[in-house]
This record gives sequence, structure tokens and C-alpha cells, in this order.
Amino acid sequence: MIVALALLLVTLVLRGASASRRVRGKLLTSCLLFATSAAAAALLKYAPLTPAVVEQIHTVNPLLLTFGVINTLVVLAINPWRENRVPEQFPTIVQDAIVIGVFGLAAVLFMQEKILATTAVGAVVLGFALQDTLGNLFAGLAIQIEKPFRVGHWVTIGGIEGAVTEVTWRATKIRTKAGNFVIVPNSVIAKETITNYSEPTQDTRLEVEVGASYEATPNHVKAVIRNALFDEPLILHDRDPDVLIVDFAASAITYRVRVWTRDFSADMVVRDRLRTLIYYAFRRHGIDIPYPIQVQMSSPPAAPAESTVTAGTLDVVSIFAPLSADQRGRLLEGTRTLLYSTGEVIVREGDHGSSMFLLIRGEAVVTLARTSGEVARLNAGDFFGEMSLLTGDPRTATVTAATDCWLLEIGVDAFRRVALADPAIVGQVTTAVAARRAELDLHRTSRATAAVSPEPPSTFLARVRDFLRL
Repeated sequence: MIVALALLLVTLVLRGASASRRVRGKLLTSCLLFATSAAAAALLKYAPLTPAVVEQIHTVNPLLLTFGVINTLVVLAINPWRENRVPEQFPTIVQDAIVIGVFGLAAVLFMQEKILATTAVGAVVLGFALQDTLGNLFAGLAIQIEKPFRVGHWVTIGGIEGAVTEVTWRATKIRTKAGNFVIVPNSVIAKETITNYSEPTQDTRLEVEVGASYEATPNHVKAVIRNALFDEPLILHDRDPDVLIVDFAASAITYRVRVWTRDFSADMVVRDRLRTLIYYAFRRHGIDIPYPIQVQMSSPPAAPAESTVTAGTLDVVSIFAPLSADQRGRLLEGTRTLLYSTGEVIVREGDHGSSMFLLIRGEAVVTLARTSGEVARLNAGDFFGEMSLLTGDPRTATVTAATDCWLLEIGVDAFRRVALADPAIVGQVTTAVAARRAELDLHRTSRATAAVSPEPPSTFLARVRDFLRL
């Protein structure tokens, strides 16, 4: 009794000194064992008991003390005292197995005769009664020792895909993407093929397939797809996307696009984003995604109403005000309509260009590399990129689609044809552009950005004529 009380007192002191909830919980188990042993010893000393009960207490009491001491030593030797965590090398199930294994050895040493006499019969009975439980137990031990996955890893086990949330003696708990818990017995896991998407690294390759018309050359299609994915933040850019031809199908050439991502939980979102970007890029570059060959199309589908361009579309562009209606109509003939998805970059600061854009429908934001946040927001009727059209200068800002945007792109060849027919309009247009530049420079100055020194009109006009080869 004195030994049990002393052990109880020491364990209580150790429990109070630890900051780990796990250590405190395990030491509480030892305290209960020591308290039970002390109570049993008190019964032997002070209570009248039958010889059979006395013999049973003499048999059990040393085992209680032994189990409590082993449990205390294992807990203190393996777990950190001041941190509330379980060591990765010794998870809960492994620590429990160590305690039970050492206790079994000690029980054999303390009660060798009785243990050996009952082991054979007990083993047979327990083996039949607990075969499923023991199978799960040993499978759980193997999982914790081999560590094919850890808590938090994304895995597929027997067709079940999700994140591992807990590994217990009996089963492994998996949370699916739908938010459901699936409890898989450890014995089942031991027989299944395990795919771990979080090891050896979190980088995971995803694939999507898309069909493109036979009229579009493969190198052009591949370049369009790679360019469409250039700025996508959901994929890794330290590995270039792969675009491979995988089939010459009945109505299309099938391309497989392979990218890498670090967040497997968002794989469906990433695939959706890839398909969306490729669709919009194909629309802008005139690449058809063919209908199945069984579908008979009497005529190609009409363009949406928001993309319709009329003879008066260019009337809202102030720099083309000096042009006559006939000249604007001829300029309009050389344009093309483009569609950009929300979040796509239309032009990037510093890139070379030779065209300007008129926003027909949607909203876009203007940003500068040297400033934070958006500099301006463009709406239907606004235009940008006129300096690249007239002089071939690099883009001075980045313009990104804030919503789906329909744009009219006016290229240098179309403007040059109009200018060749009437060279006088070049001077009129450059005057309007110079006035617009002065307004933009004033706006930049008011936003505390570096002001641009005004360029003499004669020099500006000379650069425009030189670029247009007039």
C-alpha cells in the first residue's frame, strides 16, 4: 500500500508539471491504477476477506502496479512535456502497443505458472472471438510504422478519395471532397492499393483533353494553349505545361494538356479553369472545337449579340474623330472581335504590340507594375493601346478582364491601309492621341506616379510615319 501511494503521489506531481494534454491524460490512467492498487492493499489489511478473494487480490495487485509503472515510463520517455503534440515516430497506436507488449512480458515473468497454463486455451478463444479486431489492430500498427500516408494527406484507397483525418486502432477516417466521413477498417486498407497525392511531394500533375479542328496547325494550337495558361495562378509555373497530341479522332485532333498543381483538393477547380481558359483562347484565335461528327450543322452558330460590330462602333473612339464615316468603315473592315474571360490578361505591361483595343462589352482594370491596386477601370466604349498601334511602343500598362470582355482589336495593317489612302489623317490622329496622352500624364501625376516628359508633336508625328512606313 505504501508503494502504491508513493507512486500515486509522484505521478500526480509529474502530471501537474506537464503542459501536454496527452501526457496529462495518460498519467491520469496511471494515477487510477495506483489508486486502485492502494485501495486493494487497504482491503487486504483492514477488511475481513475470504481466502479466495485474498488470493485474487495478491494476483492482480502486482499487475496493476506494473501496468501503471510501465504506462508512466513509456509516456514520459516518448512524449514531449512542454508541447501539446504526439511524436511523429510514435503515434498513439504505437505507444499503446509498446505499453501492452512490455506489460505482457512483465505479466509472464510475475505469474509464469498461471500465465503459461492458461495461454493456450485463452489464445484459441481470443483468436476466434477477436480475429477481425486483431486484424484491424495489426494492420493499424503496420500503417503507423510504414507510414504510407499521414493525417492531412490526400489519398485514394479502394476507390475512396479524400483527406486522412485520423488513424485509430480499428479504422482510418477519410474526409471526402463532399464533406463526408468514410470509415475504412485498417484490415481493408492493408489489402487495397493506396495512392498518396501528398507524397513524396505535394506537386500533382493534372490532365485535361480538348479537341481542335484539323484546319488549325498543331504548333499553332499548342502555342495558343501555352499562352492561355501563362498567368494562371492555380498551376505551378516552375514546370512548363505539356501539350501533346494523343489522337486523330473522327472530327478533331485531340490534345492532352498536362499541368502541375500543389493543391490536390482543388483539382476539379483547376481542371475547370484550364478548360475555361482554353475555350476563350480558341475563340480569340479562330480555332474551332468541332461538334461530334454525327451532328449536322446547317450553318455555324451566330455570334452573341454583345460581340456585334456595327458601322458606328468606332464613333465612340475620340482619336478617330478626324476620320470620315467612310474611313472609319474601311478601318472597321480590318478589325477582329476577341473574347476574354474574367481574370485573363488582355495586354501585359512591357510586351511589344502593334494594335489597339476598343472595349465593346464588359469591364477591365488597368494596373501598373510600380503601383499597387488598379489605376483605372475601363467600361464599354473605352479604348487602350493606341501608342502601340501608331508607334509600336511596348505596352505601358497591364489590362486585365474584370468580367467577360468583348473587344475590337484594330491592327496596324488596317490603319496603314487607311493612312495610305489619305496621309493627311495621320497628323490629325496623332494630334488627338497627343491630347489624350497629356490627360493620362496629368492623371498619373495626380496618383503620385512618375510623370512622362511630353514628346514634341513633330517628333511624335515623325515616329508614327516611320513606324507606318509612310
